[in-house]
Amino acid sequence: MNHHIRYSSILISLSLAVLCLPAMGEKKSGEGNWPSFRGPHANGIAEGYPLPVVWDVATSRNIKWKTPIPGLGLSSPIVWENSIFLSTAISGADKPQLKVGLYGDIGSVQDDTAHRWIVYCLDKLSGKVLWEKTVYSGVPKIKRHPKSTHANSTLTTDGRYVVAFFGSEGLYCFDLEGKLLWKKDLGVLDSSFFVAPAAQWEFGSSPIIYQERVLIQCDVQNGSFVAALNIKDGNEIWRTSRSDVPSWGTPTVHGDGKNAQMIINGFKHIGSYDVKTGTELWRLQGGGDIPVPTPVVANDMVFITNAHGKLAPIYAIRLNATGDISLKGDEISNQFIAWSTPRDGSYMATPLVYGDYLYNCKWNGVLGCYEAKSGNRVYQERLGGGTSAFTASPVAGDGKIYFSSEDGEIYVVKAGSKFETLSKNSMGEICMASPAISGGIIYFRTQAHVVAVSAQP
Repeated sequence: MNHHIRYSSILISLSLAVLCLPAMGEKKSGEGNWPSFRGPHANGIAEGYPLPVVWDVATSRNIKWKTPIPGLGLSSPIVWENSIFLSTAISGADKPQLKVGLYGDIGSVQDDTAHRWIVYCLDKLSGKVLWEKTVYSGVPKIKRHPKSTHANSTLTTDGRYVVAFFGSEGLYCFDLEGKLLWKKDLGVLDSSFFVAPAAQWEFGSSPIIYQERVLIQCDVQNGSFVAALNIKDGNEIWRTSRSDVPSWGTPTVHGDGKNAQMIINGFKHIGSYDVKTGTELWRLQGGGDIPVPTPVVANDMVFITNAHGKLAPIYAIRLNATGDISLKGDEISNQFIAWSTPRDGSYMATPLVYGDYLYNCKWNGVLGCYEAKSGNRVYQERLGGGTSAFTASPVAGDGKIYFSSEDGEIYVVKAGSKFETLSKNSMGEICMASPAISGGIIYFRTQAHVVAVSAQP
């Protein structure tokens, strides 16, 4: 190969390594990489290819491949070029409990058997396991909710490094061939219910890679913090303490290299931090007391929602916010909050902004569609019969939005101001992890498999 061409190819590859960030351009994400939770811009959207409407796992219609993954894990698949990465935790129990549905039990699963935490790499085109690495073995330091696992956090990659976060069992960094480069023990990270600390539910926030840094959010019972670590060795660059209760949301990074901000969900402290220094940029009080959804950036605003307790708000916050932007009294907007609604937010699923509309799916399958700029609700409809819960976050592309119920039913909804269900497809298994999209293929993580679904046979 001509050396000039080869050198140019290397530069292009390095450039692609940062396309997972909202500030790095408007390249269509559907062309390849889905490097972290919610994809290249943390928005769940991939354009550029036709996406499937109907498929049948039982008959393999529009199914490219189906690969079994042992154990339990809610981490989403991530994609870099021809590799898929995900994690799992394998219990020593014969049938570890995973209970889905619309219920309110807060107790923890009593499983003190030794577990194994594993990172997998699959071939994107065939589903073949390329490598697997057991990173830790032992009895879990924190118990989990019956609807949780010990491998909830989605991995992240920049095309050189792959980072896996297992909460109290540590943070691990690999190269793309599975060589462990470093690991870091962050201590016991107890994400239990703040009003009932004995109800341990496990860790859930996923890491982000941004410009040679690993960004993490650790809202726990004691000693909550956000931090930036050096991607090369895991050493802390900065750590900022937070006064908040446990949360399970993944941060979102927005901005260019000089002014990037790390935006986080919370109960007492929704906010934003300077990526370079960890300095707080703005804060907001007033939300649901079990924050799970990830912030979504679109239309020069960041959309944040959460639920539980007295409030279930949706906030549309301007990206130039600064200081304390909390609403006062009966306010629904102010200088930096373009609009809000106090009791229409999502409990589990991260919302989706696709085109001009915000789609917000509640835990019970009630889907609200809003004009993203104004907050006007254009419709509210129910997905399913009201008996299944919706935990996975929706993804979209090709004018279609994909909503996954915990029972494994995937609802394909036409994007736009009028509600139209195009199809309902059964995965045949529990489905709680958010899907990934790459090159016209949707990768679903079910309880026991990764399934590649395509519009092409």
